[in-house]
Amino acid sequence: MARRKSSTDNYLYDPEPRWPALVAVLAVAGLYFALPESLIVGPRWIFPTIVVALVIPTAISHATEAHRLNKILGFTVQAVLTVGMIASVALLIQDLLTNSAKGSQLLISAACLWATNVLVFTLWYWRLDAGGPHSRDKRLEHTDGSFLFPQMTMPPEAKRAADETDWSPNFFDYLFLAFNTSTAFSPTDVPVLARWAKILMMLQSVISLTVLALLAARAVNIL
Repeated sequence: MARRKSSTDNYLYDPEPRWPALVAVLAVAGLYFALPESLIVGPRWIFPTIVVALVIPTAISHATEAHRLNKILGFTVQAVLTVGMIASVALLIQDLLTNSAKGSQLLISAACLWATNVLVFTLWYWRLDAGGPHSRDKRLEHTDGSFLFPQMTMPPEAKRAADETDWSPNFFDYLFLAFNTSTAFSPTDVPVLARWAKILMMLQSVISLTVLALLAARAVNIL
């Protein structure tokens, strides 16, 4: 695909579509509605309303190429999603310890929070790796970052043969990475190079283990 010139920066680039990240953010807000009342802090509508209220200016700032503002708003959205998820996980643990939730309710809660965990950390990896999506857009080729994707280790001849000479990771690469971390508790085929990424993956694995292995198993036992 031909690269176009940015209206605010003197470089040519082929920007990564942002709609997958937008869908992921809205999916997290939607999963919140599926949680039982005991796992929600405040009225049910507050969290999704805050998310949507932040997503709108974030999308506008990207469309107008206000990259600095877009980055600030993006991290704000991430912070809100992460705090909401951690609060719900803590409330789920409390329900488990007090035996105040039914087995079917715990199963639904565990499934929703597990999926939320995957999406939230996908967004973190996508937003932080190699300076974020805008910084990656400016590169002709992705040769370094916090994750060593298989395409980065391919020799030039193999890249040309596979038509991957200007390969760069997109949202779905980070989704695959986060999914593997939540299921296998490891990044599988993508070595992790940066300390911040290792810390985030440890946190994601702990949350996934808590939700999937402990809470879901307990819910099955009391059905």
